[in-house]
Amino acid sequence: MAEPALLEVAGVTHRYVQVGGLRVHVAEAGDGPPLVLLHGWPQHWYLWRHQIPELAKHYRVIAPDLRGHGWTDAPATGYDKDNLAADLIGLLDALGLDRVRLVGHDWGGWVGFLACMRASERFERFLALNIAHPWPSMSPAAVRSLWRFWYQVVVGSPLGALLIRRTPFISRGVLGTIKGGALSRRDRAAFAERWRIPARARASVALYRTFLLRELPQVRRGKYRRTPMSTEARLVFGTADPAISPSLLEGYERYAERMDLRWVPGAGHFIVDEQPERVLAEIQEFMAD
Repeated sequence: MAEPALLEVAGVTHRYVQVGGLRVHVAEAGDGPPLVLLHGWPQHWYLWRHQIPELAKHYRVIAPDLRGHGWTDAPATGYDKDNLAADLIGLLDALGLDRVRLVGHDWGGWVGFLACMRASERFERFLALNIAHPWPSMSPAAVRSLWRFWYQVVVGSPLGALLIRRTPFISRGVLGTIKGGALSRRDRAAFAERWRIPARARASVALYRTFLLRELPQVRRGKYRRTPMSTEARLVFGTADPAISPSLLEGYERYAERMDLRWVPGAGHFIVDEQPERVLAEIQEFMAD
């Protein structure tokens, strides 16, 4: 019997789907056009707990856990973001879904960008939340803002796994940046406890070490400027994000001609938790037929 997902949201069922050699946990609810919700770090499918019940009234909501996160397998390798995009497309194949609507926050948003560039025919619309796009201008202001990635250096360091497993780094540190009252003690525990598992702590290290040592330099050199995105898209961004500077959002117009940008004044990085009703409204408006 499959390992049960231990968190409950009204109407949600859970199952495991084999994607190549990876066992992916998927939370599902509702019926209708398929709508995929991708979380970021350090969270999992439960990020969408406020939005799923309403969205399930009109969509078949599919909220998988990314590789290494939540209840999906946490192998030692495969954490380059192009491979996470391949995981997503493989999941769609395994579910028999030719075309979906897609929402992504944080790394889920980055993976969404890469998947849409890789297989635009699979994605009808894409909504990204508080994530930089893959075509930053690297203006002087953007380069100066890279100091905000300090926490990534900490996570990707040799001590990263120990820090994640044995300290309140996630529950009080990373998630502590969420505005007061937006995340309950139970919610913090729901996200932090999965990272106490050694393989998952190591997955966090691999996620960030891969980005810092290999992927970020490639992005700065313009790797994705050779690959425009044709998917209709919207980027919704809270202006008070302490991790990602709004200056990194400049310069997308040449590469994503069908994307627009909406600002949410005062919202932080964890916009899904801080402004769940605003996020729900953005999804409903953008995804409506």
